[in-house]
Amino acid sequence: MVEIFDNRVEITNPGCPLIDTLRFIDEPARSRNEDLARFMRRLKICEERGSGIDKVIFQIELYQLPPPDFRVTEGSTIALLFQPAPIDKMGREDRIRACYQHACLQWVSGKQMSNSSLRQRLGIQDSSYPIASKIIKDSITDGLVKPYGEQTSKKAAKYVPYWA
Repeated sequence: MVEIFDNRVEITNPGCPLIDTLRFIDEPARSRNEDLARFMRRLKICEERGSGIDKVIFQIELYQLPPPDFRVTEGSTIALLFQPAPIDKMGREDRIRACYQHACLQWVSGKQMSNSSLRQRLGIQDSSYPIASKIIKDSITDGLVKPYGEQTSKKAAKYVPYWA
């Protein structure tokens, strides 16, 4: 079911996901009914790689939109897509979700997140780097991202998702 509201679009699918919603970006696709999935792939109705979420996140980052929210309810999975909003209109959870999803997308692209890449993703001016630093710090505190490798300086620091 697709519901369109003034500030968001909600897409509800029956059934709970086979993987944790936090791992939608990096985990390989799984199918409940492989025979049906194989048939749909042959008809070119769906793909085999399971990269749909990655493509959505990439486009959302490209247009600097608020991060999508994936929720699991009893028997359903809901994807929420939000209308454009500047960083100062996003709540703490939205900012952390954007940081985590950015770190995931960077990781699957063979890169690591930095303060600079997060600023670009969120449309934060270079002179406002402390805003990005605070978001990264909050994301680390919440256990969603972690420092990557030896941190020789804050300016050159890199970050990856917690599972990397």
